[in-house]
Amino acid sequence: MSATPQAIAATKALEAVMRQDRGRLMAALVARLGSFQRAEDALQEAAISALSHWGRSGLPHAPQGWLLRVALRKAIDRLRGDAREGRKAAELAKLSVEEAADLTPEEIGDERLRLIFTCCHPALEQKSQVALTLRCLGGVSTAEIARLFLDAEPTMGQRLSRAKAKIAAAGIPFAVPGPEDWPARLQAVLTVIYLIFTTGHGMGPGQTRDLCEEAIFLARMLDQLRPGDPEIEGAVALLLVTHARRDARLSADGTAVALAAQDRRLWRGDEIAEGLLFLDRAMARGAPGAFQIKAAIAACHGAEGGSDWRQIEALYRSLLRHEATPVVRLNHAVACAEAWGVEHGLPLIEALDGALAEYQPYHAARAEYLARAGRTDESRSAYRRAIALCHSSADAAFLARRLSMLP
Repeated sequence: MSATPQAIAATKALEAVMRQDRGRLMAALVARLGSFQRAEDALQEAAISALSHWGRSGLPHAPQGWLLRVALRKAIDRLRGDAREGRKAAELAKLSVEEAADLTPEEIGDERLRLIFTCCHPALEQKSQVALTLRCLGGVSTAEIARLFLDAEPTMGQRLSRAKAKIAAAGIPFAVPGPEDWPARLQAVLTVIYLIFTTGHGMGPGQTRDLCEEAIFLARMLDQLRPGDPEIEGAVALLLVTHARRDARLSADGTAVALAAQDRRLWRGDEIAEGLLFLDRAMARGAPGAFQIKAAIAACHGAEGGSDWRQIEALYRSLLRHEATPVVRLNHAVACAEAWGVEHGLPLIEALDGALAEYQPYHAARAEYLARAGRTDESRSAYRRAIALCHSSADAAFLARRLSMLP
């Protein structure tokens, strides 16, 4: 039997509300219930109820408030039925009062800033931080997260459960860090968002869930919750400027296209312009940071006439003062090779062999500059190693083409 128009409308409305407001609802429920798992279970049960109720009675005037109220009711029912919980009558009474309220999104309150800092707490390993952030704030399903990490769904489910249990057992506070911890903790949050973006960027188009869009959504949300922070603005700028080039990244046969060879007419000018506005706003605050520098580098790659390599090399030198990682050193070495010649950059690249032996871009960069230096046999070996380490068929095809062009 086909679904009725009202049931179809209810399903679409619920999907829209959960996409836009799941993070806000989860944060509100965690704040009230004190548990990630209780909050997620209650919201899931409320969503199931919404499909049935909205399909019969139509959309309520405040869908977010309806979901919160029903989720609290479900949680209260569970707490009352669990004698081990030992909840005081006063706590249940307080939840009952909130459950009775018919709140608009504005009246719910926004606890998402607390939620994202909890998801990205340093007590959790980075993979768990990413997974929990995607699940709680992005509304990405456990099955989708498992596919993104090439894990089995039960394995990812166990990882998420362990992360929630660790938050509870370690007494990790559901709170925004204090002034003394804010800069370091904010960098951790932005790093998680950027990792989500780079994972999606590396996967390319055709995925069921666009992680680049998820990361931009989270970065914009963070900017709304904490307006005026230059590093958050720098992160939004970086993601927008990079993502604006997505339509030019692959050729018609699915091979990756180097930035210098991309058709700039395919770049999305409105997104680049918005990203540059974010960057200008951030830099005007006079507090430079790693994400602002990365955004400036992305902007320099879009300079009239091609990438401004001398400016990019100078920016990477500045970035090394914030992040002296092997990957940043590799990017600086590439910039040196482009700005000042292979003889300046290649020794810096080869010095990173131990630290980046399993890092595909290292071998790809080394292959390119060995070829330019006339060391063809070594370049051929480096290309083969890079291809063997590729996770993307588009990148593998690009490197195979470069290899075939060697003398």
